Amino acid sequence: MAVRILAVGKKHESWVAEGVDRYERRLRKPFDASWQLLPHSAREGDAARAEESDRILAKADRGAFLVLLDERGRSIDSPELARTLQGAFDAGRPVLAVIGGSYGVDARVRERADLVWSLSKLVFPHQLVRLILAEQLYRAQEIAAGRPYHHV
Repeated sequence: MAVRILAVGKKHESWVAEGVDRYERRLRKPFDASWQLLPHSAREGDAARAEESDRILAKADRGAFLVLLDERGRSIDSPELARTLQGAFDAGRPVLAVIGGSYGVDARVRERADLVWSLSKLVFPHQLVRLILAEQLYRAQEIAAGRPYHHV
């Protein structure tokens, strides 16, 4: 079991790849992560959102605990994220994290999500969200294991 990440967009930019790699080298089962990048739609607006949502849903395993990163989602702290992910692993559910495209995702993906998570009220570039997600997975792993990386 591991965390699978679906992200709409191009490959990691070099500065993102370096940062993501830094955290991924530290991740251990079940928090280890694998990335699958889905292409942007050539369309715009609602049409792009629908097409990209179709691609996401086609890759979402039925039993997976789906975490959608969306600025309209719930704001949670790192310990709650650690408990949520560990709870999914304990229930035997693989975790699927989704980062939608620049137009976001449609209601079908939000409805499928077990957790719609907002990193902040601020909107971040998708490349930066990838790096933040990698760090938060590492932080969740360390919290779940009771190690001192996270200071309260």
